[in-house]
Amino acid sequence: MDETLTMLKDLTDAKGIPGNEKEVREVFERYISPLADEMKMDNLGSSIAKKIGKEDGPKIMIAGHLDEVGFMVSRIDDKGFIYFQTVGGWWNQVMLAQRVTIMGSKGDVTGVIGSKPPHVLSADARKKPYEIKDMFIDIGASSREEALEFGVKPGDSVVPYFEFTPLKNEKLLLAKAWDNRIGLAIAIEVLRQLKDQEHPNVVYGVGTIQEEVGLRGAKTATHTIQPDIGFGVDVGIAGDTPGISDNEADSKLGKGPQIVLYDASMVSHKGLRDFVVKTAEENDIPYQFATIAGGGTDSGSIHLTGNGVPSLSITIATRYIHSHAGILHRDDFENAVKLIVEVIRKMDSDTVKSLVLA
Repeated sequence: MDETLTMLKDLTDAKGIPGNEKEVREVFERYISPLADEMKMDNLGSSIAKKIGKEDGPKIMIAGHLDEVGFMVSRIDDKGFIYFQTVGGWWNQVMLAQRVTIMGSKGDVTGVIGSKPPHVLSADARKKPYEIKDMFIDIGASSREEALEFGVKPGDSVVPYFEFTPLKNEKLLLAKAWDNRIGLAIAIEVLRQLKDQEHPNVVYGVGTIQEEVGLRGAKTATHTIQPDIGFGVDVGIAGDTPGISDNEADSKLGKGPQIVLYDASMVSHKGLRDFVVKTAEENDIPYQFATIAGGGTDSGSIHLTGNGVPSLSITIATRYIHSHAGILHRDDFENAVKLIVEVIRKMDSDTVKSLVLA
């Protein structure tokens, strides 16, 4: 496994739901801190790596979020079964019988999401999606006391379990938490490629917290940085699996990073968007346009900070997001990095001023 794949494995295998991103932050900082001139953390826990090209140059923020969708223990019944609260958006049909890890006080505890077996359900009930409120986690405890003895208690984080796996087509990578460890990887790799390059900016590679529950860490991190330009780097919807029409999503794996025109959190800044598209075309970097009717990225918070920050979301088409496992294409990751690096190399103070007026 090469260095890039090792980094991606370390990032995706790490466990971190909104409000408990420490493990992921430690992995992120292990990779990005050697590439930065300065590291700091805001008071909520977002990690900020600063890389200076020109001390008084424009401040460019590249934000991926540390957290992944998961669950939180809400109560333990007398028989030792765990009930939970979803943390982030889940579709109940992808949850049943899936393995999870509870981050308990005495170490990780393995469990599986359980429900009534279909054999005891009525014919009508079997036709309906099983409701999340009726699901539970089985950790093999025989009582509430035994579950507590295992180190499990209300408030503990529950994380989907899945191991990073390259598929037979080695460009296709299967893992949990691509949303949004791929954004962290983009921020890391951009700083790596800028390490020995001259550029007219101050670049911030940021791992934000609590994106999945309201783009929260991006608010505080952006207030801390006060950037001139913001990029939210995240996953996007892939439309290349059976049953999805082009009207719903037309992006395909391996066809380039997505330039998001619109989502529920932001209309992309036209001047910045046009500049990024022009840069991609000048450097023969493939790209795709995308619109997302529901959901948003950290750009939704970044662009509203202070007196406004011209912002754009650049995303990686990913299959099966907000589930235990997703698939994306390595070329899309590498081309997103290449595109952002080329943009940074061109983004001087005059360019930023012209973009704001575009």
